[in-house]
Amino acid sequence: LSLSVNACVDVVLSGVKLLEALGLEPSDGKNHAVLTSRQDLREAFSHFMERGAAAERFFSDAEAFRDIARTASEHPAAQLYVGGNAALIGQKLATNPDLKILLCGPVGPKLHELLDDNVVVPPESMQERDEFHLILEYQAGEQWGQVRAPTANRFIFSHDLSNGALNMLEVFVSSLDEFQPDLVVLSGLHMMEGQSKEMRHRRLMEAVASISDIPTDIPIHLELASMTDQDFMSNIMHQQVFPLVNSIGLNEQELLFLTQSAAGPHASLASWSGIPEVGVVSDILFWILKEHGKAAERASDLTRIHFHTLAYHILATVDGHWGNQAAAVAAGARAAGTQACATDTIDTSKVFLKAPLEFLTSHTEAPAKISLDPDKPVVQWHREGISFHFSPVLVCKDPVRTVGLGDAISAEGLLYSEVYPQ
Repeated sequence: LSLSVNACVDVVLSGVKLLEALGLEPSDGKNHAVLTSRQDLREAFSHFMERGAAAERFFSDAEAFRDIARTASEHPAAQLYVGGNAALIGQKLATNPDLKILLCGPVGPKLHELLDDNVVVPPESMQERDEFHLILEYQAGEQWGQVRAPTANRFIFSHDLSNGALNMLEVFVSSLDEFQPDLVVLSGLHMMEGQSKEMRHRRLMEAVASISDIPTDIPIHLELASMTDQDFMSNIMHQQVFPLVNSIGLNEQELLFLTQSAAGPHASLASWSGIPEVGVVSDILFWILKEHGKAAERASDLTRIHFHTLAYHILATVDGHWGNQAAAVAAGARAAGTQACATDTIDTSKVFLKAPLEFLTSHTEAPAKISLDPDKPVVQWHREGISFHFSPVLVCKDPVRTVGLGDAISAEGLLYSEVYPQ
């Protein structure tokens, strides 16, 4: 099995502790699209902590970032983890002793030490320095100066150039002959948003050329992540990446952004209120597979979408291409509960059900109304050659760690999915 293309070390630390260790005083909040200095970091952290909102920013000054990263990674309260969607999916799959994983991403000494023994890193992917992503956490009610956080959340920043340019993609594709994988997982396209438009366009074309070189009998899964540029998303979807991959993993933010970027169904919805409605989600999934998925009149390989949100998961597949969907969607839902609570199996005292017990399967077609049966929690329905498998999630009441949860869910779902040779 094989993986690409983003990898880093996540340094998880209390934001207030890091800012104090850097000798920074509390200040008024101010949003910065790019961080250029410690001053910007202090203002942006304040801004988002005050709102209890998550955010991710690029830190442009390499030297200043390196000093901050050193302070953070050496802080006694810091925890260091494997980071980057591809590396996280690799780590999750590596817990299965029968799998060998090839990881092509910028791997420095610390990351190499953190990776599972089943994860193989080609020599061309090794570099002298780690790419650090700093994840500054704050708790609900925590204070810093005048700022008080309404909810717990995190502020992430990095100076990560190699992941942003997808530097390892060619190394990855050239390793495939030797490695002979059963599956390729791609991620990290969202990291390209830090590049200029020209650079990004050129790099995306090169990426598409590389992905096209992957033998067609190897299924490719693309893990999406948070993005802000609608044109870029629309490019990935229309011309370029979607038709080349067999499977996609995404959450509710990415799904809504996708339909807004391409004027799909429910595109006028500005944001979800509460738990995303199953019927709305299923309309958008149906539209992606109908408009961009595999069809007689279209050169596309896309036949599978694994959607995850806190309360439930849906696996949507074009008929005739995948098997074992009920087990796959249930395995993903189980992984969400166990990983968030950091337990080996689901501990029923630590989880609760947030999924709707009744829902409509669509908001545009004549829908079916479905009621959940606790004895048969995976529900399925069909629509014009596309099957939907739905599973509620047993949600962890007090999550220990939520970073990389989507990656763990997608990895587990892939592990149980059976691809039919075409």
